Amino acid sequence: MAIKVLVVDDSALIRNLLGEIINSEADLQLVGAAPDAFVAKQMVKQFQPDVITLDIEMPKVDGLRFLEVLMSARPTPVLMISTLTEAGADATIRSLELGAIDFIPKPKLGVAQGIEEYRSVILEKIRTAARSRVKTQRTKVKATSHLSYSSTEKIIAIGASTGGTEAIKSVMEAMPPNAPATVITQHMPPGYTSTFAKRLNNCSKMKVVEARGGERLLPGNAYLAPGDRHMRIVRSGADYRLELHDSERVSGHRPSVDFMFQSLVKSAGSNVVAALLTGMGKDGAQGLLALKQSGAFTLCQNEESCVVYGMPRAAVQLGAADKVLPLEAIPEAMIQQLEKVKAGSRL
Repeated sequence: MAIKVLVVDDSALIRNLLGEIINSEADLQLVGAAPDAFVAKQMVKQFQPDVITLDIEMPKVDGLRFLEVLMSARPTPVLMISTLTEAGADATIRSLELGAIDFIPKPKLGVAQGIEEYRSVILEKIRTAARSRVKTQRTKVKATSHLSYSSTEKIIAIGASTGGTEAIKSVMEAMPPNAPATVITQHMPPGYTSTFAKRLNNCSKMKVVEARGGERLLPGNAYLAPGDRHMRIVRSGADYRLELHDSERVSGHRPSVDFMFQSLVKSAGSNVVAALLTGMGKDGAQGLLALKQSGAFTLCQNEESCVVYGMPRAAVQLGAADKVLPLEAIPEAMIQQLEKVKAGSRL
């Protein structure tokens, strides 16, 4: 049975372009194209779509308000159509908090050409959204106990994709302020990661920043890979430092979780505690396996708590996870492992 898709956008051009892309695929069906939230509300009732693409910036009732009402009345997988501006990025991150599955950046210039270039991305995200689990309430994770030591010896590494912004937020909210330096790769385009880092910083006891390259990794600090740049962790004498790279995509992505994990195999090995969270595809699976083989402690989020059980599934199938846990149990498992192995107090 074809995936029923409803397009909600005040731009007739975007509605037509998305409609053409959707109707070009045998497994997708465009059931409606609404210019505003009022028409969309009626179409949701009439057609009961499997996936909705939703413009954030609409007249009368904006996309965020429509999304909030939709998630209360009829939870449905939603892909946000976002503009690449600071306000657009902030609204996009907010939409993910409200339950949207993912987002597609709207091209600034040459909309028709831009949408065509995004054709494969749009189709992949629609199909992924149709298979996803809609989360109307964010997972509440109990704050972990204070770590009994601080050290630059240990590193926490987290990788995620679809559904990952909220999963990472839940983990970071629970981490103690003296947790080891934490490196994070979330699949996200340029312009959005700085906003995401600020949101994480506002809710975390640790200091969270978008990586710039050259930083010395310090406990109590978390570093998010910037959009469209790989993040590598290297050994520099007794320290760990960050490098950013513009090299080719790895496992189909830049930034890539595999790229980050593989760098940790070389630089930190058994000093790493790594977690692979919700996301589509396989990025991070091979890297997590290499980390486990190097003596690192490895975790995967379980299927039931994932929005999309793609990346963790691939890692579990490889035997890359020491433990497979629900999201709410991952922070405590990390801290328990760090307490178990202890470390020196060198800073």
